[in-house]
Amino acid sequence: MRKSRASKKENSVNTQAPDPIVVYAKALPEPVDVQKAQEVIFQPNPGPQTTFLSAGEQEVLYGGAAGGGKSYAMLADPVRNFNNPHAKQLLVRRSTEELRELISVSKQLYPRAVPGIRWLEREKTWIAPSGASLWMSYLDSDDDVLRYQGQAFTWIGFDELTQWPTPYAWNYLRTRLRTSTNSGLKLYQRATTNPGGSGMQWVKKMFVDPAPPGETFWATDIETGEVVTWPKGHSREGQPLFKRRFIPATLFDNPYLAEDGLYEANLLSMPEHLRKQLLEGNWDVNEGAAFPEFNRKIHVCETFEVPRSWVKFRAADYGYGSHTGVLWFAVAPTGQLYVYRELYVSKLTAEDLADTILDIESEDNIRYGVLDSSLWHNRGDRGPSLAEQMIKRGCRWRPADRSRGSRIAGKNKIHQLLQVDKYSGEPGIQIMDSCRGLISQLPAIPLDKHNPEDVDTNSEDHLYDALRYGVMTRPRSHLFDYDPAASRSGFQIADPTFGY
Repeated sequence: MRKSRASKKENSVNTQAPDPIVVYAKALPEPVDVQKAQEVIFQPNPGPQTTFLSAGEQEVLYGGAAGGGKSYAMLADPVRNFNNPHAKQLLVRRSTEELRELISVSKQLYPRAVPGIRWLEREKTWIAPSGASLWMSYLDSDDDVLRYQGQAFTWIGFDELTQWPTPYAWNYLRTRLRTSTNSGLKLYQRATTNPGGSGMQWVKKMFVDPAPPGETFWATDIETGEVVTWPKGHSREGQPLFKRRFIPATLFDNPYLAEDGLYEANLLSMPEHLRKQLLEGNWDVNEGAAFPEFNRKIHVCETFEVPRSWVKFRAADYGYGSHTGVLWFAVAPTGQLYVYRELYVSKLTAEDLADTILDIESEDNIRYGVLDSSLWHNRGDRGPSLAEQMIKRGCRWRPADRSRGSRIAGKNKIHQLLQVDKYSGEPGIQIMDSCRGLISQLPAIPLDKHNPEDVDTNSEDHLYDALRYGVMTRPRSHLFDYDPAASRSGFQIADPTFGY
Protein backbone atom coordinates (compact mmCIF):
# COMPACT_ATOMS: atom_id res chain seq x y z
CA MET A 1 0.00 0.00 0.00
CA ARG A 2 2.82 2.37 0.77
CA LYS A 3 4.46 1.72 -2.60
CA SER A 4 1.22 2.31 -4.47
CA ARG A 5 0.67 5.68 -2.81
CA ALA A 6 4.26 6.67 -3.63
CA SER A 7 3.74 5.82 -7.30
CA LYS A 8 0.67 8.06 -7.46
CA LYS A 9 2.56 10.95 -5.88
CA GLU A 10 5.44 10.58 -8.29
CA ASN A 11 3.11 10.80 -11.28
CA SER A 12 1.37 13.86 -9.84
CA VAL A 13 1.76 17.33 -11.34
CA ASN A 14 2.78 18.66 -7.93
CA THR A 15 6.41 17.65 -7.78
CA GLN A 16 6.86 19.35 -4.41
CA ALA A 17 4.63 16.83 -2.56
CA PRO A 18 6.01 15.65 0.78
CA ASP A 19 7.58 12.29 1.12
CA PRO A 20 4.76 9.73 0.92
CA ILE A 21 6.09 7.84 3.92
CA VAL A 22 5.88 11.00 6.02
CA VAL A 23 2.26 11.57 4.91
CA TYR A 24 1.37 8.02 5.86
CA ALA A 25 3.00 8.39 9.27
CA LYS A 26 1.01 11.53 10.03
CA ALA A 27 -2.23 9.70 9.17
CA LEU A 28 -1.62 6.98 11.76
CA PRO A 29 -3.74 7.05 14.96
CA GLU A 30 -2.16 7.69 18.30
CA PRO A 31 -0.25 4.71 19.70
CA VAL A 32 -2.59 2.30 21.50
CA ASP A 33 -1.96 1.30 25.09
CA VAL A 34 -2.68 -2.40 24.58
CA GLN A 35 -2.77 -3.21 28.30
CA LYS A 36 -5.28 -0.42 29.00
CA ALA A 37 -7.40 -1.35 25.96
CA GLN A 38 -7.67 -4.92 27.18
CA GLU A 39 -8.77 -3.90 30.67
CA VAL A 40 -12.37 -4.99 31.31
CA ILE A 41 -14.21 -2.84 33.85
CA PHE A 42 -17.08 -5.29 34.37
CA GLN A 43 -17.87 -8.56 32.65
CA PRO A 44 -21.02 -10.46 33.69
CA ASN A 45 -20.69 -14.06 34.73
CA PRO A 46 -22.03 -16.52 32.15
CA GLY A 47 -25.51 -17.72 32.99
CA PRO A 48 -28.11 -15.85 35.09
CA GLN A 49 -26.16 -12.60 35.45
CA THR A 50 -25.74 -12.30 31.68
CA THR A 51 -29.39 -13.28 31.18
CA PHE A 52 -30.52 -10.56 33.58
CA LEU A 53 -28.50 -7.83 31.86
CA SER A 54 -29.90 -8.79 28.45
CA ALA A 55 -33.53 -9.31 29.54
CA GLY A 56 -36.12 -7.39 27.52
CA GLU A 57 -39.19 -7.77 29.75
CA GLN A 58 -40.52 -4.62 31.45
CA GLU A 59 -40.28 -6.08 34.97
CA VAL A 60 -37.57 -8.56 35.97
CA LEU A 61 -36.60 -10.04 39.32
CA TYR A 62 -33.07 -11.40 39.65
CA GLY A 63 -32.30 -13.39 42.73
CA GLY A 64 -32.55 -16.52 44.77
CA ALA A 65 -29.57 -17.60 46.80
CA ALA A 66 -27.02 -15.29 48.40
CA GLY A 67 -23.80 -14.56 46.54
CA GLY A 68 -25.20 -14.71 43.01
CA GLY A 69 -23.74 -11.32 42.04
CA LYS A 70 -27.05 -9.47 42.33
CA SER A 71 -25.84 -6.04 43.48
CA TYR A 72 -23.15 -5.81 40.79
CA ALA A 73 -25.71 -6.77 38.17
CA MET A 74 -28.11 -4.12 39.47
CA LEU A 75 -25.42 -1.43 39.23
CA ALA A 76 -24.29 -2.57 35.79
CA ASP A 77 -27.77 -2.63 34.24
CA PRO A 78 -28.40 1.16 34.00
CA VAL A 79 -24.95 1.74 32.45
CA ARG A 80 -26.41 0.72 29.09
CA ASN A 81 -28.33 4.03 29.03
CA PHE A 82 -25.60 6.42 30.18
CA ASN A 83 -24.91 7.56 26.59
CA ASN A 84 -28.54 8.62 26.05
CA PRO A 85 -29.37 12.16 27.23
CA HIS A 86 -33.01 11.17 27.77
CA ALA A 87 -32.14 8.49 30.35
CA LYS A 88 -33.37 9.41 33.81
CA GLN A 89 -32.93 6.50 36.19
CA LEU A 90 -33.65 5.67 39.83
CA LEU A 91 -32.13 3.02 42.10
CA VAL A 92 -33.58 2.56 45.59
CA ARG A 93 -32.83 0.67 48.78
CA ARG A 94 -35.07 0.42 51.82
CA SER A 95 -32.91 2.62 54.08
CA THR A 96 -30.07 5.12 53.80
CA GLU A 97 -27.71 2.77 55.66
CA GLU A 98 -28.25 0.06 53.07
CA LEU A 99 -27.90 2.61 50.28
CA ARG A 100 -24.37 3.56 51.37
CA GLU A 101 -22.99 0.16 50.34
CA LEU A 102 -24.42 0.49 46.82
CA ILE A 103 -23.05 4.01 46.49
CA SER A 104 -19.62 2.84 47.60
CA VAL A 105 -19.52 0.10 44.96
CA SER A 106 -20.83 2.47 42.29
CA LYS A 107 -17.94 4.86 43.02
CA GLN A 108 -15.52 2.05 42.22
CA LEU A 109 -17.32 1.06 39.03
CA TYR A 110 -18.82 4.07 37.25
CA PRO A 111 -15.85 6.47 36.93
CA ARG A 112 -13.85 3.72 35.25
CA ALA A 113 -16.71 2.52 33.04
CA VAL A 114 -17.99 5.97 32.04
CA PRO A 115 -15.13 8.50 31.73
CA GLY A 116 -16.25 11.98 32.71
CA ILE A 117 -19.20 10.87 34.82
CA ARG A 118 -19.78 13.09 37.90
CA TRP A 119 -21.10 12.23 41.35
CA LEU A 120 -23.25 14.88 43.04
CA GLU A 121 -22.98 14.06 46.74
CA ARG A 122 -25.81 16.24 47.97
CA GLU A 123 -28.28 14.97 45.36
CA LYS A 124 -26.94 11.40 45.51
CA THR A 125 -26.97 11.41 41.72
CA TRP A 126 -24.62 10.32 38.93
CA ILE A 127 -24.53 12.60 35.85
CA ALA A 128 -23.00 11.16 32.67
CA PRO A 129 -21.34 13.39 30.04
CA SER A 130 -24.39 12.83 27.80
CA GLY A 131 -26.70 14.27 30.46
CA ALA A 132 -28.10 10.88 31.48
CA SER A 133 -28.60 10.52 35.24
CA LEU A 134 -28.97 7.89 37.95
CA TRP A 135 -30.50 8.96 41.25
CA MET A 136 -29.60 6.64 44.15
CA SER A 137 -32.19 7.03 46.88
CA TYR A 138 -34.05 5.27 49.70
CA LEU A 139 -37.69 4.35 50.24
CA ASP A 140 -38.23 3.51 53.88
CA SER A 141 -42.03 3.75 54.13
CA ASP A 142 -45.02 4.00 51.83
CA ASP A 143 -45.14 7.75 52.41
CA ASP A 144 -41.64 8.08 50.96
CA VAL A 145 -43.01 7.48 47.46
CA LEU A 146 -44.31 11.05 47.57
CA ARG A 147 -40.78 12.35 47.01
CA TYR A 148 -40.99 10.83 43.52
CA GLN A 149 -44.40 12.34 42.74
CA GLY A 150 -44.27 14.27 39.48
CA GLN A 151 -40.98 12.62 38.48
CA ALA A 152 -40.49 10.54 35.33
CA PHE A 153 -37.96 7.73 34.99
CA THR A 154 -36.95 5.45 32.16
CA TRP A 155 -35.38 2.81 34.44
CA ILE A 156 -36.20 1.99 38.08
CA GLY A 157 -34.36 -0.53 40.25
CA PHE A 158 -35.17 -1.97 43.68
CA ASP A 159 -32.27 -3.68 45.45
CA GLU A 160 -33.43 -6.42 47.91
CA LEU A 161 -37.11 -6.19 46.99
CA THR A 162 -38.41 -8.46 49.77
CA GLN A 163 -37.43 -5.86 52.36
CA TRP A 164 -40.56 -3.91 51.36
CA PRO A 165 -43.44 -5.56 53.29
CA THR A 166 -46.09 -4.66 50.69
CA PRO A 167 -46.11 -4.13 46.90
CA TYR A 168 -47.27 -0.52 47.32
CA ALA A 169 -43.92 1.14 46.55
CA TRP A 170 -43.22 -1.18 43.60
CA ASN A 171 -46.66 -0.55 42.09
CA TYR A 172 -46.57 3.20 42.72
CA LEU A 173 -43.17 3.70 41.10
CA ARG A 174 -44.40 1.83 38.04
CA THR A 175 -46.59 4.89 37.45
CA ARG A 176 -43.39 6.97 37.26
CA LEU A 177 -42.08 5.02 34.24
CA ARG A 178 -42.41 7.11 31.12
CA THR A 179 -40.34 8.66 28.34
CA SER A 180 -40.72 10.64 25.14
CA THR A 181 -41.44 8.77 21.93
CA ASN A 182 -38.18 9.88 20.28
CA SER A 183 -35.88 8.96 23.16
CA GLY A 184 -35.02 5.53 21.76
CA LEU A 185 -35.37 4.10 25.30
CA LYS A 186 -37.50 1.24 26.57
CA LEU A 187 -39.02 1.35 30.03
CA TYR A 188 -37.61 -1.08 32.57
CA GLN A 189 -38.27 -1.91 36.22
CA ARG A 190 -35.69 -4.19 37.84
CA ALA A 191 -35.30 -5.86 41.22
CA THR A 192 -32.90 -8.14 43.03
CA THR A 193 -33.48 -10.10 46.22
CA ASN A 194 -33.00 -13.26 48.25
CA PRO A 195 -35.92 -15.33 49.56
CA GLY A 196 -37.00 -14.26 53.03
CA GLY A 197 -37.88 -10.88 54.44
CA SER A 198 -41.20 -9.30 55.32
CA GLY A 199 -42.22 -8.97 51.68
CA MET A 200 -41.33 -12.46 50.55
CA GLN A 201 -44.88 -13.64 49.95
CA TRP A 202 -46.03 -10.80 47.69
CA VAL A 203 -42.77 -10.93 45.72
CA LYS A 204 -43.20 -14.68 45.36
CA LYS A 205 -46.77 -14.24 44.09
CA MET A 206 -45.73 -11.54 41.64
CA PHE A 207 -42.61 -13.15 40.15
CA VAL A 208 -42.03 -16.74 41.28
CA ASP A 209 -45.43 -18.42 41.26
CA PRO A 210 -46.91 -17.42 37.86
CA ALA A 211 -44.38 -19.31 35.69
CA PRO A 212 -41.40 -21.67 35.89
CA PRO A 213 -38.08 -19.93 36.70
CA GLY A 214 -36.54 -18.18 33.72
CA GLU A 215 -39.71 -18.13 31.63
CA THR A 216 -41.34 -14.93 30.41
CA PHE A 217 -44.99 -14.44 31.36
CA TRP A 218 -47.66 -11.76 31.12
CA ALA A 219 -48.03 -9.72 34.31
CA THR A 220 -50.71 -11.09 36.63
CA ASP A 221 -52.76 -9.74 39.53
CA ILE A 222 -51.15 -11.15 42.68
CA GLU A 223 -54.52 -11.55 44.38
CA THR A 224 -56.45 -13.33 41.63
CA GLY A 225 -53.62 -14.75 39.53
CA GLU A 226 -55.34 -13.43 36.39
CA VAL A 227 -53.41 -11.73 33.59
CA VAL A 228 -53.72 -7.94 33.84
CA THR A 229 -55.26 -6.51 30.67
CA TRP A 230 -56.25 -3.20 29.13
CA PRO A 231 -59.70 -2.15 30.44
CA LYS A 232 -63.02 -2.33 28.70
CA GLY A 233 -63.55 0.46 26.20
CA HIS A 234 -59.84 0.97 25.53
CA SER A 235 -58.55 0.60 21.99
CA ARG A 236 -56.45 -2.33 23.26
CA GLU A 237 -59.26 -3.85 25.34
CA GLY A 238 -58.44 -7.34 26.62
CA GLN A 239 -54.77 -7.30 25.58
CA PRO A 240 -52.12 -8.06 28.26
CA LEU A 241 -50.32 -5.02 29.66
CA PHE A 242 -46.67 -6.06 29.92
CA LYS A 243 -44.34 -8.99 30.63
CA ARG A 244 -42.44 -10.13 33.70
CA ARG A 245 -39.70 -12.66 34.35
CA PHE A 246 -37.96 -14.25 37.31
CA ILE A 247 -34.29 -15.13 36.77
CA PRO A 248 -32.94 -17.31 39.61
CA ALA A 249 -29.29 -17.41 40.63
CA THR A 250 -27.27 -19.29 43.21
CA LEU A 251 -23.89 -18.92 44.84
CA PHE A 252 -22.46 -21.36 42.29
CA ASP A 253 -23.29 -18.96 39.45
CA ASN A 254 -20.66 -16.62 40.92
CA PRO A 255 -17.24 -18.29 40.55
CA TYR A 256 -15.52 -15.49 42.50
CA LEU A 257 -17.35 -16.44 45.70
CA ALA A 258 -17.92 -20.14 45.15
CA GLU A 259 -14.38 -21.18 44.24
CA ASP A 260 -12.74 -21.36 47.68
CA GLY A 261 -15.85 -22.66 49.49
CA LEU A 262 -15.55 -20.26 52.43
CA TYR A 263 -18.80 -18.40 51.77
CA GLU A 264 -20.59 -21.68 51.14
CA ALA A 265 -19.37 -22.96 54.51
CA ASN A 266 -20.81 -19.88 56.21
CA LEU A 267 -24.21 -20.48 54.61
CA LEU A 268 -24.14 -24.17 55.50
CA SER A 269 -23.72 -23.26 59.17
CA MET A 270 -27.01 -21.33 59.29
CA PRO A 271 -30.36 -22.64 60.64
CA GLU A 272 -32.18 -24.88 58.18
CA HIS A 273 -34.72 -22.35 56.87
CA LEU A 274 -32.01 -19.70 56.29
CA ARG A 275 -29.69 -22.25 54.69
CA LYS A 276 -32.43 -23.31 52.26
CA GLN A 277 -33.28 -19.71 51.42
CA LEU A 278 -29.78 -18.26 51.08
CA LEU A 279 -27.81 -21.25 49.79
CA GLU A 280 -30.45 -23.08 47.77
CA GLY A 281 -32.58 -20.07 46.83
CA ASN A 282 -35.67 -21.90 48.07
CA TRP A 283 -38.80 -19.70 48.03
CA ASP A 284 -40.98 -22.33 49.73
CA VAL A 285 -39.27 -22.17 53.13
CA ASN A 286 -40.37 -19.90 55.96
CA GLU A 287 -39.40 -19.75 59.60
CA GLY A 288 -42.28 -21.25 61.54
CA ALA A 289 -43.79 -22.83 58.40
CA ALA A 290 -46.37 -25.53 59.09
CA PHE A 291 -45.06 -27.83 56.31
CA PRO A 292 -41.27 -27.43 56.07
CA GLU A 293 -40.99 -30.82 54.34
CA PHE A 294 -42.74 -29.51 51.22
CA ASN A 295 -40.33 -29.57 48.29
CA ARG A 296 -41.28 -28.54 44.76
CA LYS A 297 -38.84 -31.03 43.27
CA ILE A 298 -40.61 -33.86 45.09
CA HIS A 299 -44.23 -32.80 45.55
CA VAL A 300 -44.90 -30.97 42.27
CA CYS A 301 -45.23 -32.82 38.98
CA GLU A 302 -45.94 -31.80 35.41
CA THR A 303 -49.61 -31.57 34.51
CA PHE A 304 -50.90 -34.61 32.67
CA GLU A 305 -54.29 -35.91 31.56
CA VAL A 306 -55.76 -38.04 34.31
CA PRO A 307 -56.96 -41.45 33.04
CA ARG A 308 -60.74 -41.79 33.13
CA SER A 309 -60.42 -45.01 35.12
CA TRP A 310 -58.94 -43.18 38.12
CA VAL A 311 -61.23 -42.17 40.96
CA LYS A 312 -61.82 -38.40 41.01
CA PHE A 313 -63.38 -36.16 43.63
CA ARG A 314 -63.35 -32.54 44.76
CA ALA A 315 -63.21 -30.53 47.97
CA ALA A 316 -63.98 -26.88 48.66
CA ASP A 317 -63.73 -24.13 51.25
CA TYR A 318 -66.28 -21.43 50.45
CA GLY A 319 -66.01 -17.69 50.95
CA TYR A 320 -67.70 -14.79 49.23
CA GLY A 321 -65.95 -11.75 50.69
CA SER A 322 -62.60 -13.53 51.01
CA HIS A 323 -61.92 -16.42 48.63
CA THR A 324 -63.31 -19.78 47.63
CA GLY A 325 -60.80 -22.57 47.17
CA VAL A 326 -61.77 -25.70 45.22
CA LEU A 327 -59.42 -28.61 44.55
CA TRP A 328 -59.92 -31.64 42.33
CA PHE A 329 -58.23 -34.91 43.31
CA ALA A 330 -57.42 -38.12 41.47
CA VAL A 331 -56.40 -41.43 43.04
CA ALA A 332 -53.90 -43.52 41.07
CA PRO A 333 -54.20 -47.32 41.11
CA THR A 334 -51.22 -47.37 43.47
CA GLY A 335 -53.16 -45.24 45.96
CA GLN A 336 -51.03 -42.14 45.33
CA LEU A 337 -53.09 -38.94 45.47
CA TYR A 338 -52.85 -36.22 42.82
CA VAL A 339 -54.24 -32.69 42.99
CA TYR A 340 -54.89 -32.05 39.32
CA ARG A 341 -56.97 -28.87 39.21
CA GLU A 342 -57.77 -25.83 41.34
CA LEU A 343 -60.19 -22.91 41.38
CA TYR A 344 -59.48 -19.83 43.48
CA VAL A 345 -62.09 -17.08 43.16
CA SER A 346 -63.91 -14.44 45.18
CA LYS A 347 -67.24 -12.62 44.99
CA LEU A 348 -69.08 -15.67 43.59
CA THR A 349 -72.48 -16.57 45.01
CA ALA A 350 -73.11 -20.19 45.94
CA GLU A 351 -75.24 -20.75 42.83
CA ASP A 352 -72.70 -19.11 40.52
CA LEU A 353 -69.94 -21.21 42.08
CA ALA A 354 -71.99 -24.36 41.50
CA ASP A 355 -72.46 -23.52 37.82
CA THR A 356 -68.77 -22.68 37.43
CA ILE A 357 -67.69 -25.97 39.00
CA LEU A 358 -70.06 -28.03 36.86
CA ASP A 359 -68.83 -26.33 33.68
CA ILE A 360 -65.17 -26.96 34.63
CA GLU A 361 -65.67 -30.64 35.42
CA SER A 362 -68.14 -31.45 32.62
CA GLU A 363 -65.74 -34.03 31.15
CA ASP A 364 -64.88 -35.61 34.50
CA ASN A 365 -66.50 -38.50 36.32
CA ILE A 366 -66.56 -36.97 39.79
CA ARG A 367 -67.38 -39.55 42.44
CA TYR A 368 -68.12 -37.16 45.30
CA GLY A 369 -67.53 -33.68 46.67
CA VAL A 370 -66.82 -32.52 50.21
CA LEU A 371 -67.61 -29.01 51.42
CA ASP A 372 -67.14 -26.88 54.52
CA SER A 373 -69.92 -28.10 56.85
CA SER A 374 -70.78 -24.55 57.96
CA LEU A 375 -72.52 -24.07 54.61
CA TRP A 376 -75.37 -26.31 55.84
CA HIS A 377 -76.18 -23.90 58.67
CA ASN A 378 -79.86 -23.04 58.89
CA ARG A 379 -80.59 -19.64 57.34
CA GLY A 380 -84.04 -19.37 58.92
CA ASP A 381 -86.54 -17.48 56.78
CA ARG A 382 -83.77 -16.46 54.36
CA GLY A 383 -84.24 -19.65 52.40
CA PRO A 384 -82.10 -22.75 51.73
CA SER A 385 -78.56 -23.00 53.07
CA LEU A 386 -75.69 -22.21 50.74
CA ALA A 387 -74.91 -25.92 50.42
CA GLU A 388 -78.51 -26.68 49.49
CA GLN A 389 -78.45 -23.94 46.87
CA MET A 390 -75.46 -25.58 45.19
CA ILE A 391 -76.90 -29.07 45.45
CA LYS A 392 -80.14 -27.96 43.82
CA ARG A 393 -78.06 -26.68 40.89
CA GLY A 394 -76.70 -30.20 40.48
CA CYS A 395 -73.37 -29.60 42.25
CA ARG A 396 -73.48 -32.31 44.91
CA TRP A 397 -71.60 -32.21 48.21
CA ARG A 398 -71.33 -33.87 51.57
CA PRO A 399 -70.22 -31.94 54.68
CA ALA A 400 -66.62 -31.92 55.86
CA ASP A 401 -65.73 -32.24 59.52
CA ARG A 402 -64.66 -28.82 60.85
CA SER A 403 -64.09 -29.82 64.47
CA ARG A 404 -60.86 -28.82 66.26
CA GLY A 405 -59.79 -32.43 66.40
CA SER A 406 -60.42 -32.84 62.69
CA ARG A 407 -58.26 -29.79 61.92
CA ILE A 408 -55.31 -31.35 63.72
CA ALA A 409 -55.97 -34.78 62.23
CA GLY A 410 -56.16 -33.24 58.76
CA LYS A 411 -52.84 -31.46 59.24
CA ASN A 412 -51.23 -34.71 60.40
CA LYS A 413 -52.67 -36.52 57.38
CA ILE A 414 -51.06 -33.97 55.04
CA HIS A 415 -47.71 -34.48 56.83
CA GLN A 416 -48.11 -38.21 56.30
CA LEU A 417 -48.87 -37.82 52.58
CA LEU A 418 -45.90 -35.51 52.06
CA GLN A 419 -43.53 -38.21 53.32
CA VAL A 420 -41.55 -40.12 50.71
CA ASP A 421 -42.09 -43.87 50.74
CA LYS A 422 -38.77 -45.59 51.36
CA TYR A 423 -39.63 -48.41 48.93
CA SER A 424 -41.23 -46.56 45.99
CA GLY A 425 -39.31 -43.31 46.46
CA GLU A 426 -42.56 -41.41 45.85
CA PRO A 427 -44.58 -39.17 48.19
CA GLY A 428 -48.18 -39.98 49.04
CA ILE A 429 -49.42 -36.85 47.27
CA GLN A 430 -48.30 -34.79 44.31
CA ILE A 431 -49.62 -31.48 43.01
CA MET A 432 -49.71 -30.80 39.29
CA ASP A 433 -47.78 -27.66 38.32
CA SER A 434 -50.94 -26.01 36.96
CA CYS A 435 -52.22 -25.69 40.55
CA ARG A 436 -50.08 -22.65 41.28
CA GLY A 437 -52.24 -21.29 44.07
CA LEU A 438 -51.90 -24.39 46.25
CA ILE A 439 -48.20 -24.69 45.44
CA SER A 440 -47.77 -21.12 46.64
CA GLN A 441 -49.96 -21.32 49.75
CA LEU A 442 -49.02 -24.69 51.22
CA PRO A 443 -45.36 -23.95 52.08
CA ALA A 444 -46.23 -20.41 53.21
CA ILE A 445 -48.80 -21.33 55.86
CA PRO A 446 -47.39 -20.61 59.34
CA LEU A 447 -47.98 -22.56 62.51
CA ASP A 448 -50.37 -21.25 65.13
CA LYS A 449 -48.11 -19.56 67.70
CA HIS A 450 -50.44 -20.64 70.49
CA ASN A 451 -50.95 -24.20 69.23
CA PRO A 452 -48.11 -25.64 67.12
CA GLU A 453 -50.29 -28.64 66.27
CA ASP A 454 -52.44 -26.43 64.06
CA VAL A 455 -51.89 -23.77 61.40
CA ASP A 456 -52.49 -20.05 61.85
CA THR A 457 -56.09 -19.58 60.77
CA ASN A 458 -55.44 -15.88 60.10
CA SER A 459 -53.19 -16.80 57.19
CA GLU A 460 -54.30 -17.37 53.61
CA ASP A 461 -55.56 -20.92 54.09
CA HIS A 462 -58.56 -21.45 51.79
CA LEU A 463 -56.84 -23.90 49.45
CA TYR A 464 -55.17 -25.55 52.45
CA ASP A 465 -58.59 -26.12 54.02
CA ALA A 466 -59.85 -27.62 50.77
CA LEU A 467 -56.80 -29.90 50.74
CA ARG A 468 -57.44 -30.92 54.34
CA TYR A 469 -61.10 -31.68 53.63
CA GLY A 470 -60.11 -33.77 50.62
CA VAL A 471 -57.42 -35.93 52.22
CA MET A 472 -59.66 -36.65 55.22
CA THR A 473 -62.28 -38.38 53.03
CA ARG A 474 -60.08 -41.52 53.02
CA PRO A 475 -59.91 -41.65 49.22
CA ARG A 476 -59.36 -45.04 47.65
CA SER A 477 -58.29 -46.09 44.17
CA HIS A 478 -61.62 -47.90 43.66
CA LEU A 479 -65.14 -47.25 44.95
CA PHE A 480 -68.13 -49.54 44.78
CA ASP A 481 -71.74 -48.82 43.83
CA TYR A 482 -70.69 -46.21 41.31
CA ASP A 483 -73.20 -45.11 38.70
CA PRO A 484 -71.77 -42.43 36.36
CA ALA A 485 -75.23 -41.67 34.98
CA ALA A 486 -76.75 -41.04 38.40
CA SER A 487 -76.38 -37.24 38.22
CA ARG A 488 -74.99 -34.40 36.18
CA SER A 489 -71.95 -34.28 38.44
CA GLY A 490 -71.27 -37.96 37.81
CA PHE A 491 -71.41 -39.62 41.22
CA GLN A 492 -73.81 -41.88 43.02
CA ILE A 493 -76.71 -40.10 44.72
CA ALA A 494 -78.11 -41.65 47.84
CA ASP A 495 -80.15 -38.61 48.88
CA PRO A 496 -81.71 -36.32 46.24
CA THR A 497 -81.27 -33.24 48.43
CA PHE A 498 -77.90 -33.60 50.09
CA GLY A 499 -76.22 -35.83 47.54
CA TYR A 500 -74.58 -38.38 49.84
